[in-house]
Amino acid sequence: MAAGGGAARRCWRSGAGLAQAVRGVCGSRRATAALRAEELAERLRKSEEQQREVPKDPTQRWLRELAAMSQQLQQVHPNVLAKILKQRTLYQNGEIVVIDKPYGLPVHGGPGIKNCIADVLPILAKMLENMKAEPLHLCHRLDKETTGVMVLARSKEAAEKIRLLFKTRQVEKIYWAIVLGDPDPVEGVVEIPIVEKEVQSHQSHYKMTLAPNYRLRPEDGKVVKARGNRHAERAVTRYRRLAAASACSLLELQPITGVKHQIRVHLAYGLGCPILGDHKYSHWSKLAPQKLPELTLRRLKLEQSKARHLPLHLHAHRLCLPLGQPLDFVCKLPLFFQKTLRKLELDIPKD
Repeated sequence: MAAGGGAARRCWRSGAGLAQAVRGVCGSRRATAALRAEELAERLRKSEEQQREVPKDPTQRWLRELAAMSQQLQQVHPNVLAKILKQRTLYQNGEIVVIDKPYGLPVHGGPGIKNCIADVLPILAKMLENMKAEPLHLCHRLDKETTGVMVLARSKEAAEKIRLLFKTRQVEKIYWAIVLGDPDPVEGVVEIPIVEKEVQSHQSHYKMTLAPNYRLRPEDGKVVKARGNRHAERAVTRYRRLAAASACSLLELQPITGVKHQIRVHLAYGLGCPILGDHKYSHWSKLAPQKLPELTLRRLKLEQSKARHLPLHLHAHRLCLPLGQPLDFVCKLPLFFQKTLRKLELDIPKD
């Protein structure tokens, strides 16, 4: 600005006139602005090149792919998303459509969500049947980060019938999860009520947590009955270990009840074995990336600072639906889950 002001004074004193002085000042400002814009454009170009650059290290490439999963699904057109779900159809008949839900795709909409399964059900129905098809209906839900078997209904009546089967616990659901640590005992049942609570911290947030109806008596450590939380819901999860290696375990899980985040809470807070990639339930008082054991980091060829990119390793593996005759659906593990099993040397059961 000082240089520009000097140019204006010189022009005025030499008799060049006000118009020339203004042109001199504006020209100086335009030149400065153009220079700044050029610098900014160059920075943006370099940043985009760095983002497009494919890392040489396989693990870094793998992490880049994982971090982009849900972002890609949020950016596609709804018609493209419906086409993706059509390609992932496992089974269909006159009553139901069964899909393999991809990672990072929410079932319902919400703040910051552009694409969800619920919004593309009318498009998917038309793609699977015809343009006059009634929109498909949700029968149950999976978390955004959970993959695997998901059932949709072709009519309201079929949806209500299937929801009742879920509610009355007639649907058998089997999940697979990679967890940190080794559960003790290696097979059993976790039966602890669950309630939602606000976490008071520098960044307050809500989480599901355990609400046991017993406590340890301080004087002798004896288990005694306690008053239950009236807002808590009964929650029961069966589990068994399928394999163990690299400070991790592969577990088979059968949720008997259907409380929000039940499996994640029972594993993290009930068994002390949080799911690999479950950054929400690996800590209670803070929102922070999961802390991984050194052996796990070495096997994954991963630095702790990059652990935040690890996805939730929870998969809806099998679902048995008693509709007239039992319908049994099995969904293979997603590619990222299979890669993690190989890196950790966790052997998938042959049965």
